[in-house]
Amino acid sequence: MPKELLLQVTPEIAANESLLKDYLSKQIKVSAQEIQHVSILKRSIDARQKAIKINLKVLIYLKGEPFHETKIELPIYKDVSSAQEVIVVGAGPAGLFAALQLIEVGLKPIVLERGKDVRGRRRDLKAINREHIVNEDSNYCFGEGGAGTYSDGKLYTRSKKRGDVTRILELLVAFGASEDILVEAHPHIGTNKLPKIIEDIREKIIEFGGQVLFETRVSDILVKNNEVEGIVTQNGDKIHANKLIL
Repeated sequence: MPKELLLQVTPEIAANESLLKDYLSKQIKVSAQEIQHVSILKRSIDARQKAIKINLKVLIYLKGEPFHETKIELPIYKDVSSAQEVIVVGAGPAGLFAALQLIEVGLKPIVLERGKDVRGRRRDLKAINREHIVNEDSNYCFGEGGAGTYSDGKLYTRSKKRGDVTRILELLVAFGASEDILVEAHPHIGTNKLPKIIEDIREKIIEFGGQVLFETRVSDILVKNNEVEGIVTQNGDKIHANKLIL
């Protein structure tokens, strides 16, 4: 059975696989050559003292113990272009992952976003910073990817209602995020990488039959006999569907 261990090491040891194996071999009293593989389960920084330390939770596989490297891949999506439609209001993280989940269960998402696509937002952010002009529909808060896309893409929460966090992180890795987010105590993707990941998620939604409409602000919900029938956009257009995710 692989051995699970909690330890605190210097940043140099944490960043070097060979040094880490040497350190662990002394902890569990075996030769470094006997260690087949070390899986890092959790990593955090302890900067409370002058000498910075790295806290690690690791799984140690010795030679002869079964170990298989698993590649993180996207679920198998099927075409939903002719399936029942579900309106998703907002193309922030919740909206995008709701759309992916709908495709997984065989429903067609129609994602409506009041702001611009992730690339188009950049011009509006530039206008805020340089000219102090705010587009109320496309800014740091509104637009594809949501607020986190241009504020480092932080992926942690203090909420106790966490849900299946690992599944979401693995989906992000499958879309191109670093595998480091699976082990970091305070993971983030980074504003330099996140726009491309957001684009890839949108393209995957469209590829399998979903729709993503930008600059489409929802102004009203169509209700008949106390049941949802669709939405009305700011321009007065109506989109009909009897399922709606806000």
